Amino acid sequence: MNKLLVLDVVGLTPRLLAHAPSLRAVADRGWQAELGTVLPAVTCSAQSTFLTGQLPREHGIVGNGWYFRDLGEIYLWRQHNRLVQREKVWETARRSNPGFTTANVCWWYAMGASTDWTVTPRPVYHADGRKSPDCYTRPPELHDELTARLGPFPLFNYWGPTASLRSSEWIVAATRRLLPQADLTLAYIPHLDYDLQRYGPDSPEAVTAVRDVDRVVAPLLNDALQRDTRVVVLSEYGITAATQQVHINRVFRDAGLLEVYTQHGMEYLDPWTSRAFAVADHQTAHVYVSDPADVDHVAKLCGDLPGVDLVLDREAQAEHGLNHERAGELVLVAEPGAWFTYYYWLDDARAPDFARGVDIHRKPGYDPAELFLNPADPRVKLRAGMALARKKVGLRYAMNVIPTDGRWVKGTHGRLPDDPADGPVLLCSDASTARDRLAATDVRDLLLELCGLPEAR
Repeated sequence: MNKLLVLDVVGLTPRLLAHAPSLRAVADRGWQAELGTVLPAVTCSAQSTFLTGQLPREHGIVGNGWYFRDLGEIYLWRQHNRLVQREKVWETARRSNPGFTTANVCWWYAMGASTDWTVTPRPVYHADGRKSPDCYTRPPELHDELTARLGPFPLFNYWGPTASLRSSEWIVAATRRLLPQADLTLAYIPHLDYDLQRYGPDSPEAVTAVRDVDRVVAPLLNDALQRDTRVVVLSEYGITAATQQVHINRVFRDAGLLEVYTQHGMEYLDPWTSRAFAVADHQTAHVYVSDPADVDHVAKLCGDLPGVDLVLDREAQAEHGLNHERAGELVLVAEPGAWFTYYYWLDDARAPDFARGVDIHRKPGYDPAELFLNPADPRVKLRAGMALARKKVGLRYAMNVIPTDGRWVKGTHGRLPDDPADGPVLLCSDASTARDRLAATDVRDLLLELCGLPEAR
């Protein structure tokens, strides 16, 4: 049986690979292929397809989040592995080799997974409202070992306006620690996601980000080479230029379809009484329609909206492998350059307090504006510093520094790629397994083959 390292370098494309000599060397030893993705082309859906070999209609991960109808709540970025409703690659491998071991460093749905080693971001939510960076590990003693060696997991460098290379450096260091032990090692390298969304994929900052990631992963790739460990590098999606916001929930509100309720002068989306609302997720949006009689009306409203490319009903969702009960009655796909905001308020003064903070679990949709300190606020850094000072002395604080306008966002993803050069890519160090193109559903079987378990299906 062969050992295998799988690096998910999110946002890597054939076009950007030109600036990454260490990653290109993997393909030079083996091969490079165009990698198909899934709709929506977002982290949770793509990773779940890679690991199960199934489409979202089978594994159930229809986006980075959805409306949980049985709870009446919108949740993004849940962490429990049982949300993925199909067998994962390491479980398939164990049917052939019960001793097969796996380490997961920051791939999604890690909590409760049957991997042998797990490292995933998990902040401490203190009783006084503070949030401290930390991680969850399995086995539990791995937590103290990693934090003693590497420091606490750098949560505030993993997402938000201070997201930076530091989180990828920490992840690579943790992966190097686990690589000698596991048969299959999975590591998620997030850095490209940040500056490609902040500045756009064609910016000088994007080139710098690629070079930085390449430099950071080079020691890990060298470890794999020295240990005769096979390597797969892949990406979930490519990021393309963002030029247009689509405020789908405001359209529904103007049409009398979306309702809000008010507390302390702040408006909150009311999914229980709304006739239609959208869970925005980059360039896709799940539209939930409570009355089947409204579906055609809502579909026409969406189809007439500038920036909307496709309106997928249940039949059309089936053609894209997305027809799962968790999906909306309609799924919208944005035009190239367009993306969906989650904003539903019409007056910024009535926006909820979480709108101006990094609050991925409370917002009823994805918010790329969380990557920015509000550029329109000349006092934003001063206010951020004052909030940090309150935190350091143990006082309650609110980091209300995020813009409620997505015009600063320069990169987006989620629709299927229009040009393979800007889509996902797969690199493999083993020349004997070469192919020109893989579907996302083929990745699981490739990983099994590289581990020496081609008979495990």
